[in-house]
Amino acid sequence: MTTAYLAVTFTAIVANGFSGIAALLHFQPIMPGMAKAGVPVSWLTFPIGTLKTLGALGLAAGLLVRPLGISAAIGLVLFFVCALYTHIRAGDYSAQFALAIGFLGLNVAALALSLPGG
Repeated sequence: MTTAYLAVTFTAIVANGFSGIAALLHFQPIMPGMAKAGVPVSWLTFPIGTLKTLGALGLAAGLLVRPLGISAAIGLVLFFVCALYTHIRAGDYSAQFALAIGFLGLNVAALALSLPGG
């Protein structure tokens, strides 16, 4: 395991884990942005919070079993592509849109570094 892989993956685990738990707990600072993007409050538990949290756990498991981490990273990349699509459809280019771009980039990096030769 390279230093870059470990650094990026640990960062992705913490970021996705925090974001997932914030959604599960309906953390008040994220609520206006979710409403602006047209995301129903009921979606914060499932799929949003659950998938982000499971993705973080999958990345952590991938430190021991690489295919799990690769699968989790693919899932998180797909999740954030869909998140960006949701923001674009709603015409929401707020700070949460920028955060989604950052999360997408972080998870793409985690995926790229987890692949053989990465």
